[in-house]
Amino acid sequence: MNTILICDDDKDIVSALDIYLTSEGYETVKAYDGLECLEAVKRQPVDLILLDVMMPGLDGIRTTAKLRESCNVPIILLTAKSEDSDKILGLNIGADDYITKPFNPIEVIARVKSQLRRYTSLGGKSGGGNDNSSLLTNGGIAMDDGAKSVTVDGEPVSLTPLEYNILLLLMKNPGRVFSTSQIYELVWNDPSLGSENTVAVHIRHLREKLEIDPANPRYIKVVWGLGYKMEKA
Repeated sequence: MNTILICDDDKDIVSALDIYLTSEGYETVKAYDGLECLEAVKRQPVDLILLDVMMPGLDGIRTTAKLRESCNVPIILLTAKSEDSDKILGLNIGADDYITKPFNPIEVIARVKSQLRRYTSLGGKSGGGNDNSSLLTNGGIAMDDGAKSVTVDGEPVSLTPLEYNILLLLMKNPGRVFSTSQIYELVWNDPSLGSENTVAVHIRHLREKLEIDPANPRYIKVVWGLGYKMEKA
């Protein structure tokens, strides 16, 4: 059973999300500000975090940054329609998705299930065992899809589920160019309308974690006007 951490300073919203999620069979943990969220993650493992952006004290953006120092579980931001800049900033520092308030319960459950599916099946929890057939290498990058681990020149690299799945797609197809629309549809499993900025943000994060000089990448190359590819090293 997956455990969802709900963090919002509005107790009515926390209560509503709790009802939606428990009715779907999830366990929930509640927090009402950023500090409580960080403490809750330290106390017990969680599989996904629903995190409000606008909170007093430690807001959702700074909480996301703190979480990403040691935690790779999916983070879905809860935002108001007027907070477009916060959505982009949240994605820039490691959030995986966002839901705009007021939200539809069906959308909440669909997005939670989508993120958990990627996290548990593709990019988060270890699948156990160490099957060499699942090892992908390119230059200094080694990706063990059985253990869900990535190293660069022997050093472990912590990726979010979406970053992991983008890298997995590119590592499995070295030299092949994928458009931003193709990457979004294959990784997010959603229609790609307006996906260019979202994909670019995650590609930039990957370069920062994989490349010695992200501005002059060795591995993940842009093919201008076409998309991205994994350069054969």
